[in-house]
Amino acid sequence: MDQQPSLGVFELPLRVYIEDTDAGGIVFHAKYLHYMERARTEWVRSNGVGLRAGLRDNISYVVQRLSIHYGFPARLDDELLVTAEPLAHGRVWMDFRQRVLKRADRTELAEATVRVACVALDTGKPRRLPDTMAKLLQHHFNPISQSE
Repeated sequence: MDQQPSLGVFELPLRVYIEDTDAGGIVFHAKYLHYMERARTEWVRSNGVGLRAGLRDNISYVVQRLSIHYGFPARLDDELLVTAEPLAHGRVWMDFRQRVLKRADRTELAEATVRVACVALDTGKPRRLPDTMAKLLQHHFNPISQSE
C-alpha cells in the first residue's frame, strides 16, 4: 500500500520524569516504547474511538513488528513531542511512523516504524480491525472533501 496520509501528524507533548531515566538522568531505551504507545493510544482517543469498548468486544491490539533508531538521548526534565502517523493498514494490522522530538527545537531523538495487529483478547489470534478503527483509517487516508 503506497497511500500517503492526508491528515496531519498527531503530536503528544510529554515531559521526562525521574522514573524514566537511569542514574545519569538519561531516558532508558525502553521508555521510548512507552511514549510511543501513549501517542498511538491518544491518537485513537482523539479521533473518538474508545479502547474500553474494544476490550468488552474481545478486541486487543499488539505490537507485531517494531524497528527503532535512537539518534540522541532525552534527559530528565526535557519536554518532548511524540508523534503518531498511520502509514498503511490491512484487514488486521496498522503501520505507524513514530518520532520522539525535543519540543524546544524539534530535534529527532528517536524514530520508529511500528506494526500493530488486531487480535482476539481471549485467544490472541488475529482478527479483523473493528469497524470504528477501519473507518478511522479510511478517513485518514481518504478524507471526504468538505465541498462534497
